[in-house]
Amino acid sequence: MEKKKINSNTFLLLITIVLFVVMYAAGMIIFSAQGFAKPQMFLNLFISNAGLIVIGCGMTLVMITGGIDISVGSVTALVCMVSAYAMENKGMSAWAAVCFSLIIGVCFGVVQGYLVTYLEIQPFIVTLAGMFFGRGMTAMVSTEMISIKNELFLKWANYRINMPFGSVNKKGRFIAAYIYPTVIIALIVVILISVMLKYSKFGRKLYAIGGNQQSAVMMGLNVKRTKMQAYVLDGFLAGLGGFLFCLNSCAGFVEQAKGLEMDAISSAVIGGTLLSGGVGTVVGTLFGVLIKGTITSLITTQGTLSSWWVRITLSALLCFFIVLQAVFASAKKKNKK
Repeated sequence: MEKKKINSNTFLLLITIVLFVVMYAAGMIIFSAQGFAKPQMFLNLFISNAGLIVIGCGMTLVMITGGIDISVGSVTALVCMVSAYAMENKGMSAWAAVCFSLIIGVCFGVVQGYLVTYLEIQPFIVTLAGMFFGRGMTAMVSTEMISIKNELFLKWANYRINMPFGSVNKKGRFIAAYIYPTVIIALIVVILISVMLKYSKFGRKLYAIGGNQQSAVMMGLNVKRTKMQAYVLDGFLAGLGGFLFCLNSCAGFVEQAKGLEMDAISSAVIGGTLLSGGVGTVVGTLFGVLIKGTITSLITTQGTLSSWWVRITLSALLCFFIVLQAVFASAKKKNKK
């Protein structure tokens, strides 16, 4: 039975990777004249979505347990606003802003995790309340946009790490491709969470709980404590991802990161995470984020299409993968019979 689950998971991940490769290859061919084939265009997918990658990792953890968190977009907005307000209006350091960001995320994780696990309230209802609360608190801090001018923060935000490869411009000059430190942090998070899920007891517990919670209880697992830990870790990653998002925008405003929770959920689902729980990988979520970024880049490069086509295309892919998951679930039920 375990073998079938692993094969199903691998197959969903393979579909996601192939889809990304095909989409990006098509973009390189169609928009080669616009520079889509340049290495920097590929690296921009990671630069623009570093925060979403980290947030998506946290979302994957709670979805593996059978839960969900739709408050991460509001947490990101609150983190950006508090960081901007603390540095610009209170004269706090960039390091203090990092601490505030992580504390905000952990607080959301603790409160929402407690309500979901120990009071047994539906995750959607709890995190819906968290979404409204986070957005409201963002407006309470300030209704105006606050641009961040802190020297150390801007140094972090603009620090480039040059790659040994790149492209040659029209004048024949070699331009090295680059990434920002946010990309390194995001990839480290993906690696750490991936290793944790695959090799640690905590990771195995998450899969067991998501696969069948009653069986997990009968096995002697502390289901409530494990789910609580998953939500706290999700909150921590939402705070960290929110700060990485802030490094990309260098500002805080009320409408920031609106819809980010849907991007994180759709990236996880497209990456092979089952909505019913028990199956999922952060590597798949990473490729889900890259697919979202590729769609955005294709539509932006095309130039004449509305930005809403990103949402339309993403929703179509989401529906496709949900149907695919339903087919797998149906096949598993038939095999059990």
